[in-house]
Amino acid sequence: MLIRPIDYFLVAWFALAALSTAYVAYDQFKNNPEPLVMKWGFVLITLYMGPLGLLMYVMADKEPSEGAHEEFIKPLWKQGIGSTIHCVAGDATGIIFAATITALLGLPMWLDVIIEYLAGFLFGLLIFQSLFMKSMMGGSYFENVRKSFMPEFISMNTMMAGMAPIMILLMMGRDMRAMDPTELVFWGVMSLGVAIGFFVAYPVNLWMVAKKMKHGLMTERGGGSRMAPADKNAPENAVRSAVQARENAKLLPQGAPMTMDHAAMQEDSKTTESMDHAAMKDGNGDAKEGGHGDMRSDVTTPQLATVALITFLMLAAGMVLPSLSVNMSLSVRDVGGSIIPPGMIMTYDTPGAAMRDMAAVKPRDIAYTAPPDAKGDALLQPRIENGVKIFDLETSVIRWSILPGVQVDAYTFNQQIPGPRIRVTEGDRVRINVKNRLPESTTVHWHGLILPNEMDGPAQITQAPIQPGGTFTYEFTTEQSGTYFYHSHDHIDRQQGLGLYGALIIDPKEKTKEPVADTEYTIQLQEWLQREGLTYPSMPMEGGMPNYFTINGKAYPATDTVKLKVGQTIKLRFIGSNSNFIHPMHVHGGPFTVVARDGEVLAEQARFKADTVNVGPGQRYDVIWKALRPGKWLVHCHIAHHTTNNNTEEKGGGGLMMILDVAP
Repeated sequence: MLIRPIDYFLVAWFALAALSTAYVAYDQFKNNPEPLVMKWGFVLITLYMGPLGLLMYVMADKEPSEGAHEEFIKPLWKQGIGSTIHCVAGDATGIIFAATITALLGLPMWLDVIIEYLAGFLFGLLIFQSLFMKSMMGGSYFENVRKSFMPEFISMNTMMAGMAPIMILLMMGRDMRAMDPTELVFWGVMSLGVAIGFFVAYPVNLWMVAKKMKHGLMTERGGGSRMAPADKNAPENAVRSAVQARENAKLLPQGAPMTMDHAAMQEDSKTTESMDHAAMKDGNGDAKEGGHGDMRSDVTTPQLATVALITFLMLAAGMVLPSLSVNMSLSVRDVGGSIIPPGMIMTYDTPGAAMRDMAAVKPRDIAYTAPPDAKGDALLQPRIENGVKIFDLETSVIRWSILPGVQVDAYTFNQQIPGPRIRVTEGDRVRINVKNRLPESTTVHWHGLILPNEMDGPAQITQAPIQPGGTFTYEFTTEQSGTYFYHSHDHIDRQQGLGLYGALIIDPKEKTKEPVADTEYTIQLQEWLQREGLTYPSMPMEGGMPNYFTINGKAYPATDTVKLKVGQTIKLRFIGSNSNFIHPMHVHGGPFTVVARDGEVLAEQARFKADTVNVGPGQRYDVIWKALRPGKWLVHCHIAHHTTNNNTEEKGGGGLMMILDVAP
């Protein structure tokens, strides 16, 4: 699913990779005079590296004009590319295959990386080098395994030294979809890893070609090429000519000046040995003893041992050092394709559960997009059966507008934020059926109520969590009155922060017990974290700080305006339905009277006047404010940052602000 900018880039990249691969495959098999194994090598490299593979092909290997391939590929830097192609094409195929299988099996990352190394090394050694190159190297298969072991070991070490940090840090980075082979990002990481691995492995492959430890690019003319068929007697004639040149060179007087012809003869004599090898093939093209595969390397044993040691240390550093900053015990199943918010600190002991709880809501889970003008806190009407008031709540994932042009992906009750208001009377018998349509388990807690313990809602403490698709029924008799609310109590840090809360108002049996006003308005507070089009649960920790704030699911200037007349009173029910900060809620235009706290009505002598109350998470305050003067009077949080939208102001503010519009 395309949910981040990188996804769109990868679509374009892989489209170019497909076109590049198609061109290289067509040109290699139709036009380029090269051994079959190298044809496939360039095709695979272009498949894995996209346009970068195409670039290497046209710059280092594609015959520029008819009959010019031999001369074109002579430079050592091009031979080094050919040698690296041998290595990376085979090794990367083994690595990618292993990475896919280990991910699907749900193996931990530390084991994944080890298996990838072994699979890449063994595939490169046993298949791509010893088997596919056998016809050119000559000798038996097991002899080729022995000869190829050390060059493959050195080359594979450097390749994995470059590839491993990319896989570890990006797969265990912010976007953990990169661990999942069903996600495009996984293949993007593989492509980048192969490219980095190629360039890290190139210098040592260049050295091995120079030391005659590995083959580079080659030319093979025959059927299927646009070139003329090779002269059947060419090897024999070439050897005969080279031998003659060597004999002629011996006749040159010592100290005599070397003419161009003499230099050519000497150059020809240098190639005698390799041409002898080429000539020593039988009629089937198989090398005889001492054939083409018997390259005489001039590398010394100390040089070889030292290079092998250094590349092994590179491999160890590439695999171990990145592992110090991520939790290598986790698998794709542990993190669930989580996308972590920017700035979240992850270490080698960060558990997978923490990553999942901090992760963005997955857009694929969204079941409904609410209209931009949709409002929450709608009164939920019950049906009555045998005197019991029955309410139905259903949790689901929706897209909700908090501002024009700003949407959040939210967990909701009945597809609204806040959830529907449940209003009953003290002494009512209530039954609430909760259906869970979330991608995870949930429960509901009835905050502040006196009720049977089994109806209280904490997951795994008083009840088993409601699994996705499951239902649970809460039933109790209300024994209190006042302002309360309900919210999730399973993965509470995540679910309440994503919108699972709603008001629960219980009216007293005796109306005289409750302070009255001309009208009332319930204010439910919330904090949101929305970045790069994704919504994360806001938390008071690194990477989790909110950048949007809402009253009843809307941020100013999209919040409600309540109209009053001078002399009228309004009861404001402040509910700390948020889970992060204390919000000092302030009303302009004169003080209010605090008449209730946490659902309990204050005695006459305990009531007090104020213009600000600190509403903490879970707290409720009922205050009565009288309109003394006409005008637009603000209700807002007195933490200035909480009255902005993503650090900006619009029409005088943002976030936790609303207006009491008083007419004369």
